[in-house]
Amino acid sequence: MRIIKQESVMEVWKQTSSGKYALLTTFKICAYSGGYGPKVIEGDRQAPEGFYDITPALMNPNSNYYLAFNTGFPNKYDKSYGRTGANLMVHGDCSSSGCYAMTDKEIAQIFALVRESFKGGSKSVQLEIFPFRMTPENLAKQNGNPNMAFWQNIKQGYDSFELTKTPPSWDVCNRRYVFN
Repeated sequence: MRIIKQESVMEVWKQTSSGKYALLTTFKICAYSGGYGPKVIEGDRQAPEGFYDITPALMNPNSNYYLAFNTGFPNKYDKSYGRTGANLMVHGDCSSSGCYAMTDKEIAQIFALVRESFKGGSKSVQLEIFPFRMTPENLAKQNGNPNMAFWQNIKQGYDSFELTKTPPSWDVCNRRYVFN
């Protein structure tokens, strides 16, 4: 799954028989808080950016916001910078204070797709969150932004997916994302 903040969309990609991924569907994000840039500290009302792995343990069918899954923030990268925050979800109910809110109908569909992925044998589902499509043109528009080094780092994972149409494996080394 990929979230593009600028377009307020969540894309859901599905693996094909070739092993590559094809766009299955796109959902409109009803609400998210904050602007471009990563979440830094609990209470900043900023929705996260980066690479996250959704596992069955992060699924919440009993959410106060209809259905939800936790983004997994803070991940290893976020922790390496001491970033704080908890319960940052993709959920229903169309209101947000650091989460990505969908309509109840949309989160029901997304939740079911993720759940079925687990039933099919996947141990995790990758969630990639970007401020905008990571094109050179969009990055150039942000020249001078203090988040530029972070965005150039996550662009490597973005570009890997664009080239191969397979989710990149990721880890963290020396406080940077490393891919494949």
